[in-house]
Amino acid sequence: MQELLKLKNWAVVGATEDTSKFGYKVYKKLKKFDYNVYPVNPKFDEIEGQKCYSSISDINDPIDVISLIVNAKLGMEVIEKANEKGIKNIWCQPGAESQELIDQAKAYGMKIIYNECVLVELG
Repeated sequence: MQELLKLKNWAVVGATEDTSKFGYKVYKKLKKFDYNVYPVNPKFDEIEGQKCYSSISDINDPIDVISLIVNAKLGMEVIEKANEKGIKNIWCQPGAESQELIDQAKAYGMKIIYNECVLVELG
């Protein structure tokens, strides 16, 4: 976990404007700790004035870590796109993982964190 937290370019898949949801809380916490954060959610054009991407495929900048805050079915699609882009680090917020998703990420040679919360780790 600490190795991933040292990386500074994060895509938050499931980012949202809804302040009660983890997609917002993780996005805000990463921003607060000076990470370069790319919100990803096809439902929004921007979040708090920052461009929001429909897919990680739309991000041209390098991404070190994807924070997954979506259901595992959508997460599988993200894992496929991450593999295509050469992204090697996935952090599944609790509830976003499935055994199939974990196995697929590992099969692609990705580091995957699950059953751990970014919010807790950043304090």
